[in-house]
Amino acid sequence: MGLFSKFIAKIKGTNDFSPSDWAELEQELLASDLGPTLTKNLLEKAKKVKSDNAELALIEILTSSLSKNSHEPVVVSGTTTIMVVGVNGTGKTTSVAKLASYYKKSGKSVVLAAGDTFRAAAVDQLNTWGSRIGVLVISGKDNGDPASVAFDGAKSAHDSASDIFIIDTAGRLHNKNDLMAELSKVKRVVEKVSPINEVLLVIDATTGQNGLQQAKIFTECVEVTGIVLTKLDGSAKGGVALAIEAELGIPIKWVGTGESESDFSLFDAQSYIKGLLS
Repeated sequence: MGLFSKFIAKIKGTNDFSPSDWAELEQELLASDLGPTLTKNLLEKAKKVKSDNAELALIEILTSSLSKNSHEPVVVSGTTTIMVVGVNGTGKTTSVAKLASYYKKSGKSVVLAAGDTFRAAAVDQLNTWGSRIGVLVISGKDNGDPASVAFDGAKSAHDSASDIFIIDTAGRLHNKNDLMAELSKVKRVVEKVSPINEVLLVIDATTGQNGLQQAKIFTECVEVTGIVLTKLDGSAKGGVALAIEAELGIPIKWVGTGESESDFSLFDAQSYIKGLLS
């Protein structure tokens, strides 16, 4: 059931909501990871909705909360360089592989850099994916310098005139400052070869408001241009996507709903909004 389905059912019959009705809706929205700021704004607008056009009005309200920035992936002439960041456990490395698969199937040449060198499993995972989908994976030694791996990958992508270069990055170091410093270093080193065109932050939709906090932290460090939202199944858990777009203006660009390659697609705002209402 969508976030607003119960509300629509009620408001179609009457405009006479009691304070307890609004309080109930507020609790539902907060529990759906929309956050206090967006919940307050949505309630203020919802109270002005008339019963005869409740669903259309809510679609307009929710659509207006989405980021005004483009939801389309950035693609440039020459090599498009994409840096993928996020905390461990969000599905970051898997998302890198799915992204590579998407572009490979669309006829693009792809190079990957296994930059999460502090997690051997991530490097092995990316190499396995690379063999499966037929793309080159540049990797280094365990616990090696992630920036060095990213630089080698950038050189390889540039020299081979590849269409897409995607960098997997570390998701956890000793502390937050170390992680942010490392990501900044990777970005600086890669840009000696070519500019980074897109920084995608992977957010697990089931983490709720923690996802919004992660978006704030990473954006301060590496200027995130888009979100990859994983484990989005169209239920109330996807409310964090609306919160990120409304509060930070960062567009959701990709959506992952499962483990297979096919469970990955471009974010469709209309489908997402309809899912919240259905």
